Amino acid sequence: MSNESEKAPVGIIGGTGLTTLAGLEITGETECTTPWGSPSAPLVEGQLGNQKVVFLSRHGNPHRIPPHQVNYRANLRALYDAGVRTVIGVNAVGGIHREMGPAHVVIPDQIIDYTWGRPSTFFEGDLEETTHIDFTWPYDADARATLVAAAKGRSVPFSDFGVYAATQGPRLETAAEIRKLERDGCDLVGMTGMPEAVLAAELGMRYVCLALVVNWAAGKSDHIITMEEIEEAIEQGMSGVKSILEASMADLGALTPKSS
Repeated sequence: MSNESEKAPVGIIGGTGLTTLAGLEITGETECTTPWGSPSAPLVEGQLGNQKVVFLSRHGNPHRIPPHQVNYRANLRALYDAGVRTVIGVNAVGGIHREMGPAHVVIPDQIIDYTWGRPSTFFEGDLEETTHIDFTWPYDADARATLVAAAKGRSVPFSDFGVYAATQGPRLETAAEIRKLERDGCDLVGMTGMPEAVLAAELGMRYVCLALVVNWAAGKSDHIITMEEIEEAIEQGMSGVKSILEASMADLGALTPKSS
């Protein structure tokens, strides 16, 4: 790619509120379909400085698709077809680690998949051969380093490590399940981290998670989890998420595409 205007767009998967980044100009919206069906919502295209950005609302707009029914394959393929080669998955999660309480930002480095029954690969059907991709490091190292540097530069309280436990949902976990996840080494718990990460890897895309803790996981506080608590944490912590995205977008766009 020879100049700024030819850089690939950066994809952001998350809530619709992320389209209010400072300095972002929304330039269009595209309805699309893929061999795997339609994505959760139209692709919203924008321009942040010299960097093109494509937003996709994971749960639809309005928010209506539960985590176990998200068409993850269509979402990733739609972004890929739009030219995206670097994807940021913004996730609301529960905190297990003692340092990861409500409104805290986490850039995790590992994931454990506890989901079941979700279509989780592009490699199925009438294949010429079986393909096994390496998934040792589920989050792209260069993209993670870019987000970490942006968080430090904006003085956003955050953790640059964490094991994300991807659970089935849509219900929240029991206290006993959280104790099990903690014994397994998990620091965070969410419902949308998989198969999103592995599908991006199958397409040869750089993928990184930017997580916002919106509640203590079950049994980690002295009260039950309420939507009021979650909404308050989102309001408090989303400014940090947006600040990191604003500061990192140009550098993420400058990353060279992985060979797929």
